Amino acid sequence: MCYFFSNFAEKFVIPIMSIVKIKDKSFKVSIPETEIKSRVKALAEQINKDLAGKNPLFLCVLNGSFIFAADLLREITIPSNISFVKLASYQGTTSTGKVKKIIGLNEDLTGRTIVIIEDIVDTGHTMKQMLESLGTHNPASVHICTLFVKPDKLEEPLDIDYFAFSIPDDFIVGYGLDYDQEGRGLKDIYTILDNKG
Repeated sequence: MCYFFSNFAEKFVIPIMSIVKIKDKSFKVSIPETEIKSRVKALAEQINKDLAGKNPLFLCVLNGSFIFAADLLREITIPSNISFVKLASYQGTTSTGKVKKIIGLNEDLTGRTIVIIEDIVDTGHTMKQMLESLGTHNPASVHICTLFVKPDKLEEPLDIDYFAFSIPDDFIVGYGLDYDQEGRGLKDIYTILDNKG
């Protein structure tokens, strides 16, 4: 850690770790925190414009999107609510293809504008099942807001209203995303290296 002092204000400069090891895998920085925050702010500005007067309910899908949701909601200026739900389809670095039921959905969604906050959409199977489940609650509309989308892996026709990054089909960690429950606290996004990396 480096320290710089200027006008009695202490500034911390922390170097980015370009490669990290999590369990048996190595990962390299692919998207720095500054770029993530810039894109999240831009998404929030678009949502503020598009959903003004709608009082949207943001549904944060745990666990992966909690950091994204926190940063996004700090930039949302329109009246809104947030709730947290959980479902899972990942095990290790691959999707199991089996989606569990939505847990924690206690709000009345009738006539509400819903924004699903997700960390990543790859095949789209999880999101399709979530949309079908939410549709039975008679919302006015449901919008998808995801940090990442993998267009080459997408198998379901989804209208993704808001996304920060379109990425290749690589496994990533950091900024809330994990590898076997580790790596969520990394501030940057790291992409898995091959076994030789």
